[in-house]
Amino acid sequence: MRPRNPAFHTLATYPFVRLEEAKRAAAARGVRIIDFGMGDPQERTPALVRQALLGGLPERAGYPPAAGTPVLRRAIAGWIRRRFDADLDPELHVLPSNGSKEAIYLLHQALIDARGDRRVVLIPDPAYPVYEIGTRFAGGVAERYPLRVEDGFVPDLDAIPRETLERTALLWLNYPHNPTGAVAPLDLYRKALRLAKEHGFWVASDEAYSELWFDAPPASALQAGVEGLVVLNTLSKRSAMTGYRSGFIAGDPDLISMLRTVRPSQGVATPLFIQSAAAAAWGDESHVAEQRDLYRAKREVLLSVLARKGLRVAGGAATFYLWARVPAGLTSESFASRMLEHGLVLTPGNYFGAGGEGYVRMALVPTLELCLEAAAILERVL
Repeated sequence: MRPRNPAFHTLATYPFVRLEEAKRAAAARGVRIIDFGMGDPQERTPALVRQALLGGLPERAGYPPAAGTPVLRRAIAGWIRRRFDADLDPELHVLPSNGSKEAIYLLHQALIDARGDRRVVLIPDPAYPVYEIGTRFAGGVAERYPLRVEDGFVPDLDAIPRETLERTALLWLNYPHNPTGAVAPLDLYRKALRLAKEHGFWVASDEAYSELWFDAPPASALQAGVEGLVVLNTLSKRSAMTGYRSGFIAGDPDLISMLRTVRPSQGVATPLFIQSAAAAAWGDESHVAEQRDLYRAKREVLLSVLARKGLRVAGGAATFYLWARVPAGLTSESFASRMLEHGLVLTPGNYFGAGGEGYVRMALVPTLELCLEAAAILERVL
């Protein structure tokens, strides 16, 4: 028998593929769909980004540099300085990536020794599913730590056993949090980095939603230092650029140097015209403020009807997600299935881990007009 990676045998269908299949089946039955499932912004990508993309199209497109162009690295470092008052060297601390998923897989490959004693990856529960999938394919062992509503979905890192920390290769943090929308204090990052230094593991902070906030701008782990830390961010949500696949990895210069060395061999360098568009996006804040205003309007429409109907929205005032408790007597999937029959695609909370059971996630990506229509449906059927 030919050898195969055992991770494939344990890999279930990606949750959002299952959601897409259920949506198509409902549409085939004649149900008119309003899709709050996948977190894929439907707003127009800003004109300045599209113009920069077109302006960056060469007559001939050769292989792009895997480490990114100096212009893009400087744009990223400049944005980090302006946004978080963290001074990073674009040559030492910054590496562009193809969105967040590539960065997540690359990190697990770099930091997990599948034959070593330190194979544990600590993942929040609930969480973005790709952390666990990336762990498995790198030969790591995923162990989940709980995020509880009574704690504002912020973990108690002191509750993680010392024995577990001694076997840990990587600790994942994700704030603003997907799926709950919770925001973490700067002290959480400081504590995580202290534990990492004491026990010898890395900290990865996924900050893909750092610019979608409605009360106050969230902190970044980069404000706590860079030693032992890697931060991920992306233009997908901030700038409605999911299809551009453009983000960055920033942090500890030793890790960035290692990733820069290995990335060319993986053939994932970002095309130069997309790097031009990305540099323009990181250099502009006006379109980001407009995005927040759009999501705020959608959020208020749906929060209002959910409150009237007694569906408590937990979590925090960030991201474009609403994390809502399902009615008593229903599971996450049964409630999502019921809403799908009325045309509303919601993501069952258990898709994000056992800790998500009892909730559904609503991604505020349909237009404001469709959100108003969805509110009327919720008013009628709940």
